[in-house]
Amino acid sequence: MTLLQAKRNRPVRILEIPDDRARAQCVRFGIGEGTVVDSAEALASGPVLVRHRNQEICLGRGLACRILVEEDPSDTRGRSGDGDATAEAARGRFRGWRRRGHSR
Repeated sequence: MTLLQAKRNRPVRILEIPDDRARAQCVRFGIGEGTVVDSAEALASGPVLVRHRNQEICLGRGLACRILVEEDPSDTRGRSGDGDATAEAARGRFRGWRRRGHSR
């Protein structure tokens, strides 16, 4: 399956990044063949959002449909998909902090 076809909020292992230039860009973010990422979301007619460690990275739709992935067999979150609730809560607190007008 491709990264574009991966289920939302499920960990996937990257099997192949076909383009040399795209592979070099992904390596700069610590993403390479064999890396496990969370396929966060495919935005409507736009890029695909993936999570790796504490980063969220948008990959172009054309590239995402060429990256081959497999579901991560070591996923221990079960089928409910709510294993990342702590990260979701932390992200919500961060967004609230930014919304109140505080700047960095």
